[in-house]
Amino acid sequence: MKAIPVIIGAIAVLALALIGVLVYFFVLPAKTPDTQIVFEEVDGGAVDSAARIEIERLRQQIEQLQVTIGELETRLQALDAKTDSLSALPGDPGLQEAPDFERDGPNQIIDAYAQVVLIANRRRVNKDLKIASPSYLESVFGRPRGQMSSRCESMTNERLRSKLILEDVGPIRVQLQEPAVESLKRVFEKVRSTDPDLYERINTAGSLCVRHIRGAPGRTSTHAFGLSLDLNIDGHLDTLGDGKTQLGLTILADFFINEGWYWGAAFTREDSMHFEVSRQLVEQWIEEGRI
Repeated sequence: MKAIPVIIGAIAVLALALIGVLVYFFVLPAKTPDTQIVFEEVDGGAVDSAARIEIERLRQQIEQLQVTIGELETRLQALDAKTDSLSALPGDPGLQEAPDFERDGPNQIIDAYAQVVLIANRRRVNKDLKIASPSYLESVFGRPRGQMSSRCESMTNERLRSKLILEDVGPIRVQLQEPAVESLKRVFEKVRSTDPDLYERINTAGSLCVRHIRGAPGRTSTHAFGLSLDLNIDGHLDTLGDGKTQLGLTILADFFINEGWYWGAAFTREDSMHFEVSRQLVEQWIEEGRI
């Protein structure tokens, strides 16, 4: 039992080390020329993504360590009281070397992707990107379908329909406008090469759906044009309008925004599983004759 205080001390040291890492992330800027070069050479917001998940994971570990230390102290006090009253039995071989513990619990690092967190500064996450509003899209392409209901129906607009393709873009399968599909392949390839664990957990709640916005008859959804999709981690849908999202989606958002996709977390009514092509991308594809 003399090793128990050492264990508690080790846990406390680890907690202090984790706090130190957080201070390093938040306080120390990248000042050296070498550091700046590293930032420039990483594609698709990988540095920001790695830092964010590291910070969030460390924050959770510190909170859990604080709880665990308190529980250990209480349980060890009770255990010490019992062991003090006992003496070794005759022939007792003494203390044996403790066996290695097997990892039979959850993987806290990987499971962090599905953790629900507040969206920091959500109204400004898209930087200078603009929304390709339904009214703008209709002015350019016309309506995807003459009459729309709240159900997904077929597209009748020939210009839009001629560019629709159904294809795998990496972890998911989508039906969208051809340049949007090509763009998604680039996004997910960057995610795969940067964070393969996150890549494997990406799921979708749909892409093309020719309908009006639910609860707003007469207003066309961007899903109806084949220019948006909904994503989630592990198939768990985001709660609409609560200002929170899965940590994995905040990381994905960096890659999408860098590619020119607008994240629905910035909508007045937050919709963080929604990603749509920005107006800048639509204008670029029109100019290039791709849509």
